Amino acid sequence: MNAKVLLVDDEEQFVEVLAQRLQTRGFHVETTFNGDDAIQLIGQRDVDVVILDVLMPGRDGIEVLREIKRIKPLIEVIMLTGHGTVDTAISGMKLGAYDYLMKPTDTTELVEKITKSFQRKTEQEERIRQAEVDRLVKTRGW
Repeated sequence: MNAKVLLVDDEEQFVEVLAQRLQTRGFHVETTFNGDDAIQLIGQRDVDVVILDVLMPGRDGIEVLREIKRIKPLIEVIMLTGHGTVDTAISGMKLGAYDYLMKPTDTTELVEKITKSFQRKTEQEERIRQAEVDRLVKTRGW
């Protein structure tokens, strides 16, 4: 199963090139160019991993991260940051981001982080399903 990835960055050309690189590697990729559209899309679709720029007009990456974690806490978020916003990306990790990468991103490193974060999300979902099964078995006395 391939990860469903959402790229969120206001630099449209960067997003288009990165989306092509990730699609070539087998990921299902959707794109948005601002935080509001990203939050709306996450509310409507299944997303596993969000690649989220820290600095965007309107809602910044930290605000968007908070909202993602509020509405769908299991979605993994990888923050993208320039040199001046590393502290912000680290703050994002404290709020639940999986990791961060410096721009321009190395595609191989990004693919590795997407793969690992998707695996973590899948494992968390499986633990939740197993806990629900265990609870049902206990309550029904099976």
